[in-house]
Amino acid sequence: MKNFKLRWTAFIAGLCILFASCGPKDADIQKAVSDELAKNPGYTGITASVTGGVVTLTGSCEAEGCDASATDAVKTVKGVKDVKSTITVTPPAPPPAPVVISPDDSLKTAVNDIVSGYNGVTAAINDGVVTLTGKIKRADLQALMMKLHAIKPKKIENKLTIE
Repeated sequence: MKNFKLRWTAFIAGLCILFASCGPKDADIQKAVSDELAKNPGYTGITASVTGGVVTLTGSCEAEGCDASATDAVKTVKGVKDVKSTITVTPPAPPPAPVVISPDDSLKTAVNDIVSGYNGVTAAINDGVVTLTGKIKRADLQALMMKLHAIKPKKIENKLTIE
């Protein structure tokens, strides 16, 4: 009888060891978790470590809610008992500020193109106001003014001397 109890105890202990060793190993779980994270390009900044079937996620991601979705994805892996997440969500960098071109720069270019056709006439631009100085023939004045009005400055100050 004593021999039977000893054999029965050894048999039960052997079964316990057998069942304990049949579970997935941490290395296998680690590979499966890494494969699961690699499926989503949003998880590239996330790494995982496995200890006793408990997965710890670390790193960062940019999308709102990516930490929860990564945790949910890892929970589906066979052999994972629990998931601990220390993932931080970093907002994406703001877009660079647009380059502001002064309206006077484009106005100045247009005015200088027009005024260059009239000898003796100079133009100054400040806050959208075009100030004309110099000398011009009466016959050319009307054509010059029409061209300048076509580019729509705020105001044209005519300080030209008519010959």
